[in-house]
Amino acid sequence: MGCGVSKSDQFHKSSGKAIRSAVLIQRWYRQYIARTEMRRRYTWHIFQSIEYSGEQAQIKLYNFLGYLMDNFTPASNERNLISHIFRENEVCRDAEWERYFCYKNIDVPEIYSGPHLTFPLTVEQAVGLVEAFRNKKQLHSRYVLQLLLETWKHLRMLPNINRISTCQSKEITICGDLHGQLDDLLLIFYKNDMPSLEKPYVFNGDFVDRGKDSIEILLVLFSFLLVYPSEVHLNRGNHEDHIINLRYGFTKEVLTKYKLHGKRILKLLQKIFSWLPLATVIDQKVLVIHGGISDTTDLAILARVDRHNYVSALRPPKKRHQSSAGMSIDSDMDLDTSCRHKSFLRQNSLAFLKPINRDSFQNRSLQDFSDRLKVSAVEEVEISGRRRSILDKDVNPLENERITAASSESINSLTVVDEWKQILDLLWSDPMTQDGCMPNEVRGGGCYWGPDVTEDFLNRHNLQLIIRSHECKQEGYEFCHNRKVLTLFSASNYYDVGSNRGAYVKLGPDLVPYLIQYQASSMIRELTVRQSAGRTERSALKVLREQVFAHKSDLLCAIKRFDKENTGLVSLSDWASAVESVMHLGLPWRMLRAQLVPGKIQGGMIDYHEWFNELAIKGVNADHIDQSLLETLYRHRSTLETIFRIVDYDNSGFITIEDFQQTWKLLSVYLKMEITDDTIADLIVTIDRNQDGSIDIEEFMEAFRLTDKKSRLERGRSMFMGTATDLTKLDGDPSI
Repeated sequence: MGCGVSKSDQFHKSSGKAIRSAVLIQRWYRQYIARTEMRRRYTWHIFQSIEYSGEQAQIKLYNFLGYLMDNFTPASNERNLISHIFRENEVCRDAEWERYFCYKNIDVPEIYSGPHLTFPLTVEQAVGLVEAFRNKKQLHSRYVLQLLLETWKHLRMLPNINRISTCQSKEITICGDLHGQLDDLLLIFYKNDMPSLEKPYVFNGDFVDRGKDSIEILLVLFSFLLVYPSEVHLNRGNHEDHIINLRYGFTKEVLTKYKLHGKRILKLLQKIFSWLPLATVIDQKVLVIHGGISDTTDLAILARVDRHNYVSALRPPKKRHQSSAGMSIDSDMDLDTSCRHKSFLRQNSLAFLKPINRDSFQNRSLQDFSDRLKVSAVEEVEISGRRRSILDKDVNPLENERITAASSESINSLTVVDEWKQILDLLWSDPMTQDGCMPNEVRGGGCYWGPDVTEDFLNRHNLQLIIRSHECKQEGYEFCHNRKVLTLFSASNYYDVGSNRGAYVKLGPDLVPYLIQYQASSMIRELTVRQSAGRTERSALKVLREQVFAHKSDLLCAIKRFDKENTGLVSLSDWASAVESVMHLGLPWRMLRAQLVPGKIQGGMIDYHEWFNELAIKGVNADHIDQSLLETLYRHRSTLETIFRIVDYDNSGFITIEDFQQTWKLLSVYLKMEITDDTIADLIVTIDRNQDGSIDIEEFMEAFRLTDKKSRLERGRSMFMGTATDLTKLDGDPSI
């Protein structure tokens, strides 16, 4: 027998090494997957937090402007600046809108090379329109107005809730949010075919905003709606609202593409949006709605509301009264020309009005204001009764009848508020995992509803599934509430290239959802998973750095509490705690330190002064402008731009110096901060370089765009800032 090592021993030794190596590889891979998942989650959380905070800010701004309209005197400058956006939410006769549809005096020049339309539309024309938009051609404004007129006529004949069946076509295709991304719609048509007698579609709202081709998507959908009125169905979304369009790009897109007739097109679209159906029911079992439900949602109520009265779903509609002269008068206008009795009612209405507490105003959601409206309506009935005893001695019987009619109208306003809340919940609500129903404070409108509310609603209406949209999902769809609620989102790459897939669903007679996912960008196919995730992460971090800059003063105060000796240095743990105490985003700040704080930390300590010096405002010399004003400007940049768009009532893109000053005064009241005339004058000197007495809105907003001195993050593309050109530059950068 020899004393050498046997083959068995060698095998065991080598296999032991292999196992240890496999364990190490497995451990490394699990850590890699965990880090990747963490990065994916915080990237997604950053995007959604900023998106929802923007919607909340828009609703709060609209509530604030509504407060000014209801409480400022009719002759005040502030009221005059903003009154036109509320006049567009009035209830008025359809005949008053028809003059906007006049297209016959608009000539189509011979050099026009885009598509030509004749009515009634044919399938070939609808398909030709798709191909024209695919080739970046534009439809002439004459045909746009004519198409909108025919669409308006058709929508007026539709019920609030469309009821359709799978028995004739065998399959119905449902699409979620498109948000102006024409490439997604074209890809859906490529994969699933265009609408036809054999291929019916339901498009579930949010056709516009954020993307660059919103008007093209609307024109394509409207054309197929006219060609196949029984096969194409459109639901209204929360972005089919002229107030939301002011902030998220659709208003600007239309005015840019149709400079001459853009204002008229927007006016017509406000009316068309108000006539879009609210829901679709498939085979009496599947409800398709844009947002969701609440514990008070009732399809019977929704089926009988006058949906066209809600030009904006953010505020109950205003009635229009006829004066003695036959003129149409807004219910919130001063009635100086009215009789003595009506003047008395107006004065007392203001006298009994309960003021809103300005300290709590910023945190008010639409539900808060709806409750106030309901209380005000009840009080108005009581007040009218009290007035009657005062007026009985002085007013004749005819006047008494008018007072009684006013009381009845106040009672009816209770119903208006209830109807409005039904529509608001339908367009703005989101599901949640826990039972119950609560106001949606994240968005500022609608509610959160739980599985128990879903179960009760489905049982009451004998339904089995709710298909809704309204929320971006990474896979393009998501089931919840025991698979009884399906969220469907059809805008792929919504936050950035590679951020999410889009999806649509097909329902056959068995009503079992068959989901198809896709991503429209060709760039995705050229990137690895790691590259795609890195690109999305960079874009999210850019947005986060912008938010950090906007809260610079608050962050400095919070960090200095940990730096009691004023060394300019804080530990990583203290830095993370301070940032979270200000931002309230629930992010892994320690993990994000390397991306947010450039350079190396010294002995585990962060130089926070150097950190803030890395951020700057692009394009202007801002040294002479108050730092707190710069932060305010950047933190509320979108709100300020929205106010500019409102003040720019003629949609010229310019506002006068006087209106610019008035805009800042409005903002200062809204933010409860003092902005002096001298500070505003400094801003004017910075922006109005040619001294022509007007401010270019685009130039002003671009001048105060944030840039990052060392990092290349500002060149990333995101839904908040950045262009395709920026993205092209990024692709060729070898250091990324």
